[in-house]
Amino acid sequence: MSSADGLAEDLEAKAQLKEQQKAEKAAAKAAKEAAKAERAQQRGVKQAAPTQPDADDPCAENWGDYPMVQSTEITKRQWTRVEGLTPEKTGQEVLVRGRLYTVRGKGKSAFLMIRQRTATVQAVMFADEQKVSKGMVKYACGIPKESIVDVGGVLVQPQQPVESATQSNVELQVTSLRVVSRAAALPFELMDAARSEGEIHAAAERGEILATVSQDVRLDNRALDLRTPANQAIFKLQSGVCQLFREALLDKGFQEIHTPKLIAGTSEGGAAVFRFDYMGRPGCLAQSPQLYKQMAICADFERVFEIGPVFR
Repeated sequence: MSSADGLAEDLEAKAQLKEQQKAEKAAAKAAKEAAKAERAQQRGVKQAAPTQPDADDPCAENWGDYPMVQSTEITKRQWTRVEGLTPEKTGQEVLVRGRLYTVRGKGKSAFLMIRQRTATVQAVMFADEQKVSKGMVKYACGIPKESIVDVGGVLVQPQQPVESATQSNVELQVTSLRVVSRAAALPFELMDAARSEGEIHAAAERGEILATVSQDVRLDNRALDLRTPANQAIFKLQSGVCQLFREALLDKGFQEIHTPKLIAGTSEGGAAVFRFDYMGRPGCLAQSPQLYKQMAICADFERVFEIGPVFR
C-alpha cells in the first residue's frame, strides 16, 4: 500500500471520528434540553393552582370545582343574598353565590371579595388544617377573577369596617369554597373599567397613572362592561323610574298596552323615519304609539299608556 493510500485512510478515519463526536454532542445537547423541559413542566404542574383537593387533604370535602351542573338532583341548599348580609345575622352560617371580584393571598391566608350585582362582601380564609387547609388557600388564590363561586362560612363582624365592600360591617369566615363556573382570561380588569373620570384626573394630578379602558374595548366586551357599578346603577335607576311611572298610572285607572313597532307606513309623517324591507315589502319603525292609543280609546279602553321605544 502506497503512502498516498495510507494518508487517505487516515483522513477518512479522522473525518468519521469527527462526525461521530459531533453526533454525540448533538445527542447529549438534545437529552439535556429534554430534561430541562421536563423539569420546567414538573415545576409548572407543581406550582399550578389545584382544582380538586388531594386525597390526604384534611379539608378535602370543603373545596374544589363542582362537576358540570346538570340539575339531576335537588340539593335543598339555600343561598343568602349578599345585600342581605347584615350585622343582625352575625354568628349565622350562610351560603353565598357570587362572582369573585378580587382575591389576595398572604402566606397561609386569603382575602376574597365576592360580588353579587352591586353588593360586595369580604370573605377571609386562614389555614388551620381543621376547616381551612393550605391547599384550600392555594386553591382560592388560583381562581380566576369573575368566576362564579359558592362560599360558605360564618358571618362575623370585623374589628374595623371593610371600606372596600358595600357590606362593610360584616365579613365571611370561609369554611367551604366551590367554583361553579371558571371565567376565561379577561380582556380588561373590571376595577379599571369601574374607575370614574374624576378618579383618573385626581390621580393624574398626584402624578399617578391609572389604567383606563377605551370605549371600543368596552363595546366589544359589553357583557363584561355592564358589570361595573356605574352601568348597573344606570339600568337600576331606569327600572325604578319605569316602575314608579307605571304604578302612578295604574293607581289612576290606566291600562298598559303594547303597540307594534314594525308598521307599513309612517305614523306621523315627515322624513325622519327609519325605513326597511320586510320580506319584499316596505316598512317603517314606529315613530309613535299615537295611532294605537287612539284606537284603544275608540275600543273603550278609556285610559291607556305604554312604556316602550320610539324611533325618530
